Amino acid sequence: MTDLLVVDGVSRSFRGLRAVSEVGFTVPEGGIVGLIGPNGAGKTTCFNLIAGVLRPDQGDIRFAGRSLIGLRPDQIAAAGIGRTFQIVRPFPELTVRQNVTVGALLRHRRVADAEAAADAVLSRLELATKADRHAGSLTLPDRKRLEVARALATNPRLLLLDEVMAGLRPTEIDAMVAILVDLNRTTGLTILLIEHVMRAVMALCQHIVVLHHGELIAAGPPAAIQSNPTVIGSYLGEEALG
Repeated sequence: MTDLLVVDGVSRSFRGLRAVSEVGFTVPEGGIVGLIGPNGAGKTTCFNLIAGVLRPDQGDIRFAGRSLIGLRPDQIAAAGIGRTFQIVRPFPELTVRQNVTVGALLRHRRVADAEAAADAVLSRLELATKADRHAGSLTLPDRKRLEVARALATNPRLLLLDEVMAGLRPTEIDAMVAILVDLNRTTGLTILLIEHVMRAVMALCQHIVVLHHGELIAAGPPAAIQSNPTVIGSYLGEEALG
């Protein structure tokens, strides 16, 4: 597979605290890669560096062969990277359809075309029956799906998912996993996800990258990560062996 995203020796410090230290990994086009580690490991900082919210102190980030360094978040979104946020904050007074239409306007000049694209995304995320409800009235599982729908509406080649399954019940997690697997299989969408729900990570990902204290401590297929002593000691715990 061709690498769609290359994170190459990236570092970022905040007032002397090194949040990310010389981290490097790749995401193949059409793949699903997990970015895991304990709280404070630097995962969301990596997302913010990729999405252009932050600029690395050193290193390079390349998407489809093009460096992203110096590009604004809107330019990176236009290049084909969509993202969700750990704290879900839809526009509560807008309808579900209107929330997703906002994202679709990145690719469609006519509102009618953006609404049609939004409806197609809502159907994939199983939210079509709630399209006319105010976003503020949704349950947590539906707000999580809406967050994914808003990012998908930008028609990305790479989707960055930041803990979209946090707080969900097992059946709701399984439903989200099924949706993401179907998106990847039928559209070729590339996914990089941060997630603490290990059952979802192991079910979804072909490759996993592990951060700890801002450093990359392991990378490999799920089975290798699950049995890696360093990962078990710093993050997964002994129950990972069970």
